Amino acid sequence: MREYYTITELTREFGVSTRTLRFYEDEGLVQPVRRGRTRLFRPSDRHLIRQILRGKRLGFSINEIREIIKMYKEPPGEVGQLQLMIKRIEEKREELRQKRRDLEDTLAELDQAEEACVERMAELGVNT
Repeated sequence: MREYYTITELTREFGVSTRTLRFYEDEGLVQPVRRGRTRLFRPSDRHLIRQILRGKRLGFSINEIREIIKMYKEPPGEVGQLQLMIKRIEEKREELRQKRRDLEDTLAELDQAEEACVERMAELGVNT
């Protein structure tokens, strides 16, 4: 296993910008070693970046990701982190279910509006 990764290596590996990695550093999510102006990321930082990006893909906010990461580093540790993660996953799942219901309602309303327009055009003698 390597001792350090450069910011360029990680941006290529994860398909993110250097600005994104610097943002995660500014937010305290990763703490790369500084050698002058150069940032050197440890394997643990690389792992955290992978987890942060996964959290983002799942729809978690930076604050939620920070909370999960912090819990891993402090008591109650990994068990607490996993329990919190399960809770957050269920919350996200319910948010997505609600969005799906909202989308289905909106699509039904659009169908009704279109049908009303077609009916009115027929009443006016216009072919659609």
